[in-house]
Order: sequence, then C-alpha cells, then structure tokens
Amino acid sequence: MYLFRKMWGLSITDPEDSGQPTTDPEDPVLDEPWRELRWSEKHQDLQYVQEYKPVKDEIRYLRVLLYGPVGAGKSSFINSVSNVIRGRMTIPALASATTSDKSFTKKYETHKFIKGRGSSKTFYPLVFNDIMGLEDGEIQGIHASDINLALEGHVKEDHKFNPVGPLSEDDPGYNPTPSADDRVHVLVCVMSANAPEIKSSVLQKMKSVRETASDLGIPQMALMTHIDDACEKTEKNLRNVYKSKHLKKKMKDFSAAVGIPMNCVFPVKNYSAEINLNDDIDTLILSALRKMIDFGADFIEKI
Repeated sequence: MYLFRKMWGLSITDPEDSGQPTTDPEDPVLDEPWRELRWSEKHQDLQYVQEYKPVKDEIRYLRVLLYGPVGAGKSSFINSVSNVIRGRMTIPALASATTSDKSFTKKYETHKFIKGRGSSKTFYPLVFNDIMGLEDGEIQGIHASDINLALEGHVKEDHKFNPVGPLSEDDPGYNPTPSADDRVHVLVCVMSANAPEIKSSVLQKMKSVRETASDLGIPQMALMTHIDDACEKTEKNLRNVYKSKHLKKKMKDFSAAVGIPMNCVFPVKNYSAEINLNDDIDTLILSALRKMIDFGADFIEKI
C-alpha cells in the first residue's frame, strides 16, 4: 500500500479507516466486503449482456475503446470477455505472455464476438477496440492525439500507429467522415494493480485523453487488472477481492491518479493460466461489462 502511494505521489486518507477497524489491524482481509457483488447471479448478468441491443438503428455496435500503459492487460481483457460471452476459451485478440516495456498491439483493430455457428452465425452488438499502449516519451507508444481521433471515429480499421508521428488528415488511415457507428461510446482505462511506477509523460497522455472524452461527453470507466498477483488472499480466493484492504487502497489511489470515481473502477482478473472457464472470474468480468453497456447505452441515446 505504501509503495503504491509513493508510486503515485499521493497521500490519501480513507475516512472509513479513521474509525474502529472491523478486523484485527494485522488482518489483510475485512470481515465484510466493502462492495457487494452477486456471485451467484452470473447467468442473469450473462443474459443481460447477451441480449443487449443498441436503441438506434444506425448504430450496429456499442463501441468500447480500451487504453492504458503497456502490459496492463487490454488484449487479455478482450479475450476474457470473449470467453465469458461465448462460453468457452477463445483468443480473438493476440496478447503477449511476456513482460515488456514495448506495446505488443501495433494497429487499430475492432474485436467482435461471434454469436451462433455456421450459416446462422452473427455478431453480438458489442465491440472492443484495442490500441497501442501508452509509453514514456514523445516518440514512444501511441500518441494521445491518436486516441483522441479514435474517440471521434477518425481512425480507420487496421491503421498502424506510428510512434514517431501522430495520425494526420492526409494519412490513408484517417477517416474524414465517421458515422455514429464509428464513434467510441465508452472509454475504459486499463491499469495493472501490479504496475511499476508510471512516468509523468504517460500520466499526461492519459489526462489529455480523459479531457477529450469529457469534452465529447463520452462515459469513462477504469479496470484494475492483475488483482491476483497483487494480493495473495485474492489469489487464493477471488471472492476476497472486495474484502482485501490492500486492493481497496490500491483502487482508491488508482481512482485519484486517473481521475475516475471509485464507483466507476472495477477490479478484474483476466484469463491467463486457466484452460477452463471459472465462475468467479466470469462474475467479476460481467460486473464491469454490465456497467460498460449501461453507460454506453445512455450515451448512445443522447447522440
């Protein structure tokens, strides 16, 4: 906890911490979860996600854009969502299994989720856009201006990002006339609970993206990944996620650092070593996914 606060340069006092503790101060787990999660209602949440449809005919897909530092788990989250929705292990987004300070994702790609099989195959009306990770320095990783253009639908499918120079109107990857379907409907910041120190230049890029999204009225959320790596108690039992004092404080620091309210920050575990689906992993992912749909649906109704 102290390392994380030092990492962000923050000093945060939780008013709940000033009262009588609910457990032994040395106990890393609270007696009761500080946020309620319906662990037994996975199937209702899954049905809600699977049955969603945009209310406007001109919008085929609710579009979610993921952004964040390199290695946060953006591509892995897309794969995890695909696993949950399709009910089996899938890999629609290529993800790196190694730790690196360079982005594995190089181009702008829309990931759709297949519904049905054979001649009846269609796609769920929910898509995710994966982009190059944010890196330290002006000529490393994706430019904040490229993400800002993506928010308005100006980045064409398969555009390869250039760390040296941002996308311009003269580039073939620039879409001059985006439709409502091309626009981003929910912006999601993805951060790792085990992240090393984030450089000021990366935080500045994130601030620029958030400001543009705010100006456009696009709803914003955040995902905190690698929660099992950051907390031993949660690694042993994922249902400890909202009982873990360590993760609660990390979420508070995370919220303050990126400027996203706590009720819009969701801890998740991506599928990694597992070869079969796990109800607890699915429940956390669906909890975040329902809010993405709710926020995105509200935005679509207004545009």
